[in-house]
Amino acid sequence: MQFAKTEEHRAEVQFAKAEEHRADVQFAKAERRIINMKQYDYLVVGAGLFGAVFARQAADAGKKVLVIDKRDHIAGNVYTEQVEGIHVHRYGAHIFHTNNKTVWDYITRFAEFNRFTNSPVANYKGELYSLPFNMYTFNKIWGVVTPEEAAAKIEEQRQEAGITEPHNLEEQAISLVGKDIYEKLIKGYTQKQWGRPCTELPAFIIKRLPVRLTFDNNYFNALYQGIPVGGYTQMVANLLDGIEVQLGVDYLADKEKLAATAERVVYTGAIDAYFNYTLGTLQYRSVRFETETLDIPNFQGNAAVNYTDAETSWTRIIEHKWFEFGKDAEGNDLPKTVISREYSSEWKPGDEPYYPVNDEKNGALYEKYKELAAGETNVIFGGRLGEYKYYDMDAVIASALALSERELA
Repeated sequence: MQFAKTEEHRAEVQFAKAEEHRADVQFAKAERRIINMKQYDYLVVGAGLFGAVFARQAADAGKKVLVIDKRDHIAGNVYTEQVEGIHVHRYGAHIFHTNNKTVWDYITRFAEFNRFTNSPVANYKGELYSLPFNMYTFNKIWGVVTPEEAAAKIEEQRQEAGITEPHNLEEQAISLVGKDIYEKLIKGYTQKQWGRPCTELPAFIIKRLPVRLTFDNNYFNALYQGIPVGGYTQMVANLLDGIEVQLGVDYLADKEKLAATAERVVYTGAIDAYFNYTLGTLQYRSVRFETETLDIPNFQGNAAVNYTDAETSWTRIIEHKWFEFGKDAEGNDLPKTVISREYSSEWKPGDEPYYPVNDEKNGALYEKYKELAAGETNVIFGGRLGEYKYYDMDAVIASALALSERELA
């Protein structure tokens, strides 16, 4: 009887071990199936500049990449579309400029750039002024003729203001260029752009102003500048050449399923939206455009005219054809023109977020989201919305290249 019990016990143990082994095998097979579901090395969420540059670098490093975007087009906010032979900047004017030769050498692999120089004009109640603030501006405002006279006038106004430590944007601007230029060319435009009085905006928004004691009309102090021939969309298409792209795909609507298709995710959307606004909503500024085609060859004679008075509801008017000198691809004059009136507004859910509101409250909230992001081990947050930074295009490219070096090394 003892022997029978022992045999029975041994059989039960062997059966239990066999079951355990079978379970282990089944679990291992299930694990392999999950691993096999990961079709890509990288899923890049967003087909804008950051996403496109990283995708290009990853693909060139031999990685399998899928790029998705919830919009029906690539190129993000630099997207351009052809209307009447004109490359229209759907989401506002984008003029590429940089002092970073590495970035310039990189991006010119994917597009030829024209010689466009950003020389905006300010319209203050029908008076036209040169932007940047240069000798044309100072002559129009004060009647001065020489750089010495202009410098003396600016210094006189700075001394009159007596501001030694600016506490807000208004004080910062006056301490840099004086009251006259601030009142006519900065105050109204900035308040429309940010949706709040300059006295309520932090001083650091304006670290410096484009003041030139010359007649140079180039707004940017950059070695390299221009617009890609053929438009930004073609440039981004060249970046994404040979890479799988799926449009009309909302990552956040099916996050778990989409994330499971790749080893790593590069997310370029809004960081607070990624976490479903768990800690609160970050503030953004949005922009609305009223675009129309006019049956005339020339509306304002310049690509950008800023309306700097507070009474005009739009911040500026863009006339798109002048980004390419009013010519088509064959060099012919274009008979029509396309203009966009630009209105700045506070962002609300459903709007396109354009740039972050750089103040103490939002900065503190972003740092909390950044801590959450650090816990997402297989997700990299990048770009203007993913990092909650106001990036120029060259900085976006530099950031994507830096990520590529770290990630793909």
